[in-house]
Amino acid sequence: MSTRMFGEPVARREDPRLLTGRGRFLDDLGRDALAAAFVRSPHAHARILDIDVTGALDVDGLVAIYTFEDLPDQVGAPLPVLLPHPALTHGRTARPLARDVVRHVGEPVAMVVAADRYLAEDAAGLIRVEYERLPAVVGIENAEAARDLVHDDVPGNVGAVLLQENGDAAAAIDAAPHVLEFRLAIERSASTPLEGRGVCARWDADDGSLRVYTSTQASTSVRAAIAARLDLPAGKVEVVAPDVGGGFGVKIVHPWPEEVLVPWAARLLGREVKWAEDRREHFVAAAHERGQLHDVRVGFDGAGRVLGLDVRIRHDHGAYTPYGIVIPIVTSTQLLGPYKIGAYRAEVVSLYTNTLIVTPYRGAGRPQGVFCMERTMDRIAGHLGLDRGEVRAANFIQPDEFPYDQGLTFQDGRPLIYDSGDYPGLLRKVRDLIGWDGFGALRAEAAARGRRIGVGLGCYVEGTGVGPYEGGHVEIDSAGRVHVSTGLTSQGQGHQTVFAQIAATELGVPIADVHVTTGDTRRFGYAVGTFASRAAVMSGNAIALACRKVRAKALRIAAEALEADPSDLEITEGEVHVRGDRSASVPLRTVAVLSNPLRYAFDEQTAAATQFAVGGSPSEPPVAAGDEPGLEGRDYYSPVRSTFAAGAHAAIVEVDPDTAEVRVLRYAVVHDCGRLINPMVVEGQIHGGVAQGIGGALYERMVYDASGQLLNASFMDFLMPYATEVPHIETDHLETPSPLNPLGVKGAGEAGVIPVSAVIASAVEDAEGLRVDAMPLSPDELFDLRRRAEHDPALRTRAVSGP
Repeated sequence: MSTRMFGEPVARREDPRLLTGRGRFLDDLGRDALAAAFVRSPHAHARILDIDVTGALDVDGLVAIYTFEDLPDQVGAPLPVLLPHPALTHGRTARPLARDVVRHVGEPVAMVVAADRYLAEDAAGLIRVEYERLPAVVGIENAEAARDLVHDDVPGNVGAVLLQENGDAAAAIDAAPHVLEFRLAIERSASTPLEGRGVCARWDADDGSLRVYTSTQASTSVRAAIAARLDLPAGKVEVVAPDVGGGFGVKIVHPWPEEVLVPWAARLLGREVKWAEDRREHFVAAAHERGQLHDVRVGFDGAGRVLGLDVRIRHDHGAYTPYGIVIPIVTSTQLLGPYKIGAYRAEVVSLYTNTLIVTPYRGAGRPQGVFCMERTMDRIAGHLGLDRGEVRAANFIQPDEFPYDQGLTFQDGRPLIYDSGDYPGLLRKVRDLIGWDGFGALRAEAAARGRRIGVGLGCYVEGTGVGPYEGGHVEIDSAGRVHVSTGLTSQGQGHQTVFAQIAATELGVPIADVHVTTGDTRRFGYAVGTFASRAAVMSGNAIALACRKVRAKALRIAAEALEADPSDLEITEGEVHVRGDRSASVPLRTVAVLSNPLRYAFDEQTAAATQFAVGGSPSEPPVAAGDEPGLEGRDYYSPVRSTFAAGAHAAIVEVDPDTAEVRVLRYAVVHDCGRLINPMVVEGQIHGGVAQGIGGALYERMVYDASGQLLNASFMDFLMPYATEVPHIETDHLETPSPLNPLGVKGAGEAGVIPVSAVIASAVEDAEGLRVDAMPLSPDELFDLRRRAEHDPALRTRAVSGP
């Protein structure tokens, strides 16, 4: 295989269209469609006593109002648990419309359909729902206290208890020379993509088919869910993801209530129906993530080597568990990072609260786990008076120890075995990039000018390319165009560029000739979805395998025309020719013509095929045995297990001595995603991830009051970093190819966000000499920490720790 296109920073092919306003997003569709709006619960926990729609019936343009009582059994049934797990003994999911009880603010109670969105909202506002308010359970500690229950049949609000362990952690800790115990916390945040959710559905009564456009990360899964709920053959349901304005995990849930109800209403009414989420709806009715408490007990020796680690993870999964317990599973396994831990025990307790559901958000449990482990490494270094980098180095898995079995079970149900890596190399590179060894002089110079700065460090391992499969289809048409399709969706990752690079490399064609389609079940009917840094590993390898089928067929057909052996041929710039000699060649467009079941004559002078007969004699079948007409191929890639990317981040921050405001001065990232397909795309992913990570470390949080009301459900109140808060990000790469897949690639989509909270906490702690145990960290919280430390020496680290 030629590697000409691999590793090249090819400019993103999708950007000119999107940047010039030619994108086609959900709300650009269905201009003449009826509009749906939803009546949503204003209470976090309440019993529905009555729904009175009479006030809305006189609204001009009203078409229909639906409550739970109007839904057929299959439509109104509870939504599925997408990832069941034996430890999830009390899994609960919501219905598309609430039946008797609402369990979080924003839960849908009724749907209104009208001539336009304004009228639908007017009618929804006139529907009167009588509620009996019930006690709300808000926060992990309140849920665990079990004074009140979110679900009457779930004792103690405990949805799941999961134990992951390798060795006898308690004994190892008790026998260790040094032992520390502490608590860490990360609060709730959310994906908040620029575009909210949305659905547009069109029923064709003539052939009994349904076309659904939805802003999703899993179009084929949405198709399966809609077909099942509406009792339609899967072949009669088409689901298309148009341009999607960001997902970051929140759009992987399938189906959302609206993805069931809008298509159902479109079929029932025989009209196109559309719903596009507004910003407040997204805050209260989509999904959140991150909220966890960790109780840590660690034993270690005088060199900082961890001999035993015990972590109790309490996870807030909100009112329902549509995505099972995958987030705390990932936390409990990815917490180990790039380290050899003598013995390990993690107990996960996943709890119901009367707050919005929790589903994966970029990083998906890893930021919490890395925060726990990296804070632990810093605590060990501080306790022993050692360099923070050296403590990490003392615990690293070494390059000659791969594959390395951590002795646990990963989120895919397979062993947690790291396939390849060079963790010491990552640390060396990031220390050089940030200037770790010379930071003491920089600190002294800043202090002389009255400035307070600190440096932080964080390492991580990320399981990527999780199965079970993805597929790819490749076809070369008679004009020489290469059409690539795969079922997973795109939300800005650069798939149209990266997949085109893979196809161009495998087929030996110009990248300009490759056209990529994603997320359209009309083109590819089976897929899992875009999440968990899996697209390049899964669909990339499937496309490569499909291309290899096409290439082999093209060489075989061209060999007949050129009277050569296929093994002597290669493809260059879209032409098949004898290796090292392009004087006699056949364009791929001609090979595509020759591949169909008609009979052709081949003119060597013009390198063109001329049709002269249809069919052929029985002794000369038009299609070779085992072949199909056309120059196309389809293949699927299913991994043995996940592949593990890794990286190291470092940052220098400045903390204002008076206001406690934190400013990130420099940020450095070194990432290993195996073979680099496109370094420009990888760096773009890293930059976006770091920006989200800074948001999660210093700004973004979901603030609930005791009654379960979200107090900052708008971009006026939900803080986020602007460009002024995100510094220039310095990057470097290290490539340790994965032995588990044909391309040797690993994922990169979440690399930027995973360790940022840990890194910023490390840097702020270094600047302030105060223990940072919770994220996000606001100026007022840091100011309060300073005040409390004046009376509590336990909150202080050693004066100001060096690197």
